[in-house]
Amino acid sequence: MKIIIVDDEKPARDRLNRLIGGLDEYQVVAEASNGSEAVKLTEQFEPDIILLDIRMPVMDGLEAASHIFKMKHPPAIIFTTAFADHALEAFETHAVDYLLKPVKIDRLQDALSSCSRLNRAQIKDRLQDIGLNEVRRHICARVRGNLVLIALEDIFYFHAEQKYVTVRHTGGEVLIEEPLKALEVEFDEIFVRIHRNALVRLDKVAGMKNNADGHQIFFNEIEDKMEVSRRHLPGVRKILKGL
Repeated sequence: MKIIIVDDEKPARDRLNRLIGGLDEYQVVAEASNGSEAVKLTEQFEPDIILLDIRMPVMDGLEAASHIFKMKHPPAIIFTTAFADHALEAFETHAVDYLLKPVKIDRLQDALSSCSRLNRAQIKDRLQDIGLNEVRRHICARVRGNLVLIALEDIFYFHAEQKYVTVRHTGGEVLIEEPLKALEVEFDEIFVRIHRNALVRLDKVAGMKNNADGHQIFFNEIEDKMEVSRRHLPGVRKILKGL
């Protein structure tokens, strides 16, 4: 079975590599030092199992797991952590298993064996709630066949059209297939709905103007303007006055 090891500390990765190296049924196909790398390598190598550290820079293990879960064939995830409080949190998110550092060979074998007995449907079921208690800090998009992670702080707005949502960010635009309503619920403290098909990031808004085309939001840093619907105008006015 193919395994990816994810940990920001090289000694921890090396230890897991050595332990797995003594097990005939498993092969380490890649290593990552943060969650962002883990998501991309999972897409590339399609592993059966990921050993995923929780506390990491750039993107932590819980957020990485939430992105990985959305893949067509997500692998089984075993969280690794040096902190017992995080072990309970990980277990509550329906990870297949968790390992406390320093990882012992017998616990590792038990966890890997549990993963080996699960089919894809069972893995999907176990992972369904991972990361939903945390607001993501990145949006995952596919650009020319490659997986791209966009930091939430770089996004100006989401604009829905048919089944796609345009994500306007500092580097341009990408399309995603996440429902606008789901984005609104997840990021309700960061983005505000200004139209039935648009959410804008509040700290990117420079102001609102009224012209012949109605009310429009304009932004810092970019020249884009977004229409505010009559239905949402009172709420948007109230929010902007409070900024």
